[in-house]
Amino acid sequence: MAVLMQILKACKSYGEQVLLDGAEATLSDDVKVGFIGRNGAGKSTLLRILLGDEELDSGEVTRHPNLQIGYLRQHDPFLPGESAHDFLIRDSGQPEWKCGEVAGQFELKGDYLEGPVSRLSGGWQTRVKLAALLLHEPNLLLLDEPTNFLDLRTQILLEHFLRHFKEACLIVSHDRAFLNATCDHTLDLSRGKLTMYPGKIDAFLNYQRDQNEHLARSNVAIQAKRRDLEVFIAKNKARASTATQARSKSKQLERLELADIASDEPTACIRAPLVEPRQGPAVRCKDLTIGYPERQVASGIDVEIDHGSRAVIVGDNGQGKTTFLRTVVDSLKPLAGEVRWGFGCQIGVYAQHVYTSLPEKDTVLEYLQYNAAFGTTTQKILSVAGAMLFRGDAVQKRVSVLSGGERARVCLAGLLLSPYNVLVLDEPGNHLDVDTVEALAQAMIDYKGTVIFTTHDRHFMKRVATCVIEVRDGHVTNYGGGYDAYLYSVNKEIDDGERELATRLSKAPPTVRSAPAVRAPRRDDRAVRKEIATIEKMIARLDEQKKKAAGQLLETCDAAESLRLHNEVTALTTQLAESEERWCQLQVELEESE
Repeated sequence: MAVLMQILKACKSYGEQVLLDGAEATLSDDVKVGFIGRNGAGKSTLLRILLGDEELDSGEVTRHPNLQIGYLRQHDPFLPGESAHDFLIRDSGQPEWKCGEVAGQFELKGDYLEGPVSRLSGGWQTRVKLAALLLHEPNLLLLDEPTNFLDLRTQILLEHFLRHFKEACLIVSHDRAFLNATCDHTLDLSRGKLTMYPGKIDAFLNYQRDQNEHLARSNVAIQAKRRDLEVFIAKNKARASTATQARSKSKQLERLELADIASDEPTACIRAPLVEPRQGPAVRCKDLTIGYPERQVASGIDVEIDHGSRAVIVGDNGQGKTTFLRTVVDSLKPLAGEVRWGFGCQIGVYAQHVYTSLPEKDTVLEYLQYNAAFGTTTQKILSVAGAMLFRGDAVQKRVSVLSGGERARVCLAGLLLSPYNVLVLDEPGNHLDVDTVEALAQAMIDYKGTVIFTTHDRHFMKRVATCVIEVRDGHVTNYGGGYDAYLYSVNKEIDDGERELATRLSKAPPTVRSAPAVRAPRRDDRAVRKEIATIEKMIARLDEQKKKAAGQLLETCDAAESLRLHNEVTALTTQLAESEERWCQLQVELEESE
C-alpha cells in the first residue's frame, strides 16, 4: 500500500474564517474516500490545494513521485462543434481505437459519440469527461459533486464505473446513497480538522452520533463534579484548617474541562407547515400534452396524485421532468388536455428560478415577514429563520450578499412559514449540506400535506417518496412499484444491457431528433444556411463567454461576485441551449429540403 498524498499540519484562513487548523490526512493507493463537511467548511478549497491551484498558509502537502491526478472538471472543456470522439482524442492524445474502447464503457456510441458534444445533456457530457479521465490513466481521481444534475441512470453508471475503477478516489458529495455505494472510507472536515474514518458514511455518521452522545454524558458528569468542587471550595477556602484542601480542590477544578462536541455546531431543525390532512385526489392530469409551441415533449398523460402523497418525478435529463412540473403548477400552459387541482389546494413552489430571483435589497427578515402567513408573530419568524441557520445578526443580511445555499434556505424558510397544503419542490436539496438535507427529509415525512418533487439525491428520494412518476420517451407514468422497485428495474436495465436501452443509447439525443410540432413554411436553402452560420457564430461566442465566466467563478472567493458570476453562467447556459435548439431545427429543415 503506497501513500499517494499526505496532508501535514495544514492551516488555511480567509480573514477571520478558519478553514484548516492543523489538519492532517493520508490518501493511499487502495482506498476510495467520501469527503464530507458542512457548506463553507472548506472542502472545495482543500481540493484546490491538493490540485496545486492554491497554497496553504502553513503546513505542507506531500505527493508520491508517481502520482497522476484525474480531476473531473466542472467547466466546459469542449471546442465549438467538436464531437465527443474528437474531444477524447484531443484531450488524451490516445489512439482512436483506445478512445472508442473507453467511450464504450460509458455507453457512448452512435451520434452520442460522433455528433457535436455541445448538443448532449449535462449528464451525457459528464460521461464524456469521465471517459477522458480514464484515458489519462490516473491513480487518484478527485471528483467534486459529480452527481449534481445527473439523471438516475447516469448516476448508477458512474457508480458502476467507480466500483470497477482499481485506483484511489477522493469524492466530495452530499449524496449519501452515492457515497455509500462507491466509497469504503469517509473523510470529514469539521472545525478546521480532518478525520479519516475506515468505513462508509452511514457507519461514520452513526459513530459520530454515538461519540457525541458519550461526550454529552461525560460533560453532564463533569459539570456535576465541578458544582460539588465549587461548593466545597466556597465553604472551606476561608478556614485555616481546610484551606489546604480547598487549594487542592481548586487545582482539581482547573483540570476538569468539558469536551468539545461537534454537534454543538448550528444544525438546521426544519419544521413542516401545520396543515389539515385531506382526502381524495390532489391533482389530476387528463389526456395532457406538454411541451412548447415548436416541440411536443410528452402526450396522453393520465396521472392522478392523492392528497398526502409524496410523489417524486424521475427521468433522464432532457426527458421533460421540469416541463411536466412547470405544466402542473401552471407556469407553462399545456398543449392539450387539462390539469385539475382539488378544491382548497394552496400550492407553494420552490425552484431554482425562485431562489435566484429573490429581491436583492430585502434582508432575510424582511423577505420572511413578507412571505409569512397573516398573523405570524415575529418570534415565530425568527424561530424558523434560526432553524435554517439565520441567527442573530444574520437575519439582517441582505439577499444580495447571500450564497446559493443561503438563498435556498431563505426560500425554504419562506415556504415553511406559509400555510401551503401542497408543496412543489424542484431539486430542494441542491446547495444544502448532508445535515440540512436530512432535516428537510424528516420535515417532509412529518408534513400532512402533499409533496411533488424532483431530486437527484437518492437518499432523499428513498426517505421521502411514497410514489414514483417517470417521464420517459414522450410518456408520463405513475410507477406503482415504489422507489426500491423502480431502482431495481433501472439497475437491471444497466446490468443486463437490455435491447431497449441499447437502442435508445445508439440514437441521437432527444433534442436532435425532435422535429417541431408546428413547422414554418419552407424557406430557400440559402436563407437557412445563412441563419445556421449566424447561429454557429453566436454559439461559439456564448460558449467562450460561458467558459470565461465559469473559470472566474471557480477562482473567486467573494460571495457577491460568486453570485453575479453564477447568475451570468446560468443565463449564458440558457441562451446556449436555446441557440443549440434552434441550430438543430435548422439542420432538420435543411435536411428535409435536400
